Amino acid sequence: MITLFHVSDLHFGAEDPAALAWFAEAVARERPDAVVCTGDITQRGTVAEFAAAARWLGGLGALGVPVSVEPGNHDMPYYWEMGERLRRPYARFEVLRAAVHHELDLPGLTLVPLRTIAPAQWRLNWSKGCVRRAALGAALAVLKRPGAGAGLRLVACHHPLVNAQMLGSGMTRGGKAALAALAAAGADGVLTGHVHDPFDIMRETAAGPIRMIGAGTLSQRRRRTAPSYNRLVWRAETGLRVDVRVME
Repeated sequence: MITLFHVSDLHFGAEDPAALAWFAEAVARERPDAVVCTGDITQRGTVAEFAAAARWLGGLGALGVPVSVEPGNHDMPYYWEMGERLRRPYARFEVLRAAVHHELDLPGLTLVPLRTIAPAQWRLNWSKGCVRRAALGAALAVLKRPGAGAGLRLVACHHPLVNAQMLGSGMTRGGKAALAALAAAGADGVLTGHVHDPFDIMRETAAGPIRMIGAGTLSQRRRRTAPSYNRLVWRAETGLRVDVRVME
């Protein structure tokens, strides 16, 4: 059995301290095999916000629970730091990643990163998703490695690759083709965030069905749902079960 806690959109700088404490208590009590965070760890991508996030995520790791992190569109220097954003868009995130991230080595699990953010795009709204050819190629290469076909195969990225019919939308360029390519490569599901509301849907693609699983937020930037996270349990006999846990 594999148990994962899937969390997203912590938005340090606009975080909800009560929600963070609620989640940390659940991790301490249940000790999942890992915590997977799918981006928007900060609100404005500042050094101070990343430092606060590193302290909190490091506290989860200190419990003996490995943490895996992916970047979101808020995890780059914000627009008023355009020079830094364009020159070194991921530098601050990489400092955090070096401090808290673990490559998960769990029997029966393959977790594949897929970056869906870009410091600039040929459209006005740079917060939306974008799947670059190189990023998709790297993800597909991992899925096609010998031994990656057994057990649970999940992709972790920030933006939903196609519209999940929520209030928010990833509007991810290249997302439809990427989802089909991931399904063809044997991925069972894609873990995302961004829209701040949880969802769990099976999506048909040209290569067959694939599951789309979105986590809510632990920040003050809520939409329909109170602070929440997903608990994923996988058993070889019964497959993957996803339970959304919502803070009272």
